[in-house]
Amino acid sequence: MATSSDDSSSARLSPGRDLEPSSVLGPVGARVPDAARIAVLRANALGDFIFVLPALEALRAAYPAAEIVLLGAPWHAAFWRDRLGPVDSVLVVPPAPGIRDAGPDERPADLADFLAAAREERFDLALQLHGGGGNSNPIIAGLGARVTAGLRAEDAPPLDRWIRYVYYQHEVIRYLEAVALVGAPATTIIPALPLTDADRAEAREVLGEPTRPRVALHPGATDTRRRWPPERFAEVARALAGDGYEVLVTGTPAEQETVDAVVAAAGVPVRPEVGTLSLGGLAACYAGCALVVSNDTGPLHLAGAVGAPTVGVYWIGNLINGATPLRVRHRPIASWTTRCPVCGIDCTPGIYPHRPGDGDCPHRVSFVADVPVIEVVEAARELLAG
Repeated sequence: MATSSDDSSSARLSPGRDLEPSSVLGPVGARVPDAARIAVLRANALGDFIFVLPALEALRAAYPAAEIVLLGAPWHAAFWRDRLGPVDSVLVVPPAPGIRDAGPDERPADLADFLAAAREERFDLALQLHGGGGNSNPIIAGLGARVTAGLRAEDAPPLDRWIRYVYYQHEVIRYLEAVALVGAPATTIIPALPLTDADRAEAREVLGEPTRPRVALHPGATDTRRRWPPERFAEVARALAGDGYEVLVTGTPAEQETVDAVVAAAGVPVRPEVGTLSLGGLAACYAGCALVVSNDTGPLHLAGAVGAPTVGVYWIGNLINGATPLRVRHRPIASWTTRCPVCGIDCTPGIYPHRPGDGDCPHRVSFVADVPVIEVVEAARELLAG
């Protein structure tokens, strides 16, 4: 159930260094003088990246003249091309353990060669906003920046400025505390993603102009334990279609079977959209929806970041780490299942030695199947009513 893409080592709280109490979120360190180039490591998937957007905005506000370079994945490079926002450019990090997996068409690359080339970029500041640091802190140290900062689990190498990585903390706040180490206090806690004219044009071309208000359902998730059963999504589709909404069911090509199951079980006309939109087009699609209902996965966080109201189905541990704290436009609904429905193992992460649970088991059945349909429908109708 862990959401961190770096190692999920145990962690203890530890004070940061050289901090002054001058922010609504707590201490803020001194800015790095004459920082013209800033590297930020965050090479994760979509939802993970959405969580770091407020930290990037804080960096932009604190270092308005600096170039912020995201050390990310190939999808980051494609997505941020010609897009306004806090990222100026993307440097693709090669696949490496605890950093990111290789894409299907990606050629192997040597991490040592990447670091040698990255040192030529002459970064003034390098930030690790990727995870506990066991795998990522050596990369940050290898960039040759004047100052390194970020997160550190108990068994990870230290950086020049660091705070302890603690598993149960909201992801947005985690990264805001990390950038505060280098003098970047929070300017917002709400992730916001800019759309482009191309995004909106693509959504119009694929979806056409709406003849009635649209809602979107996203029944997929990479981790099958975070998937609410398709027949439950189908019940929501029936209810909202009966209320007069056009219902879209979105998914990636890998989620085609799940989308098909929702469409088949709905028993009413719904509109599947599987692989028909780019990431930018999907963002514009959600921005035009009256509501998005989704599992806890990247598209749910994308929808929130472009201003769509959301109902999210969460496992309780992930709700603590990732659900928006806002309730005017968002309703996260929690499953309280902590033991595997198959073997009964406690799957809450074992953060401290005295706490039971190893955080994992071999089964990948849904941990959120106990979320009642009526709770999701009522939350959806409440938001749709304004």
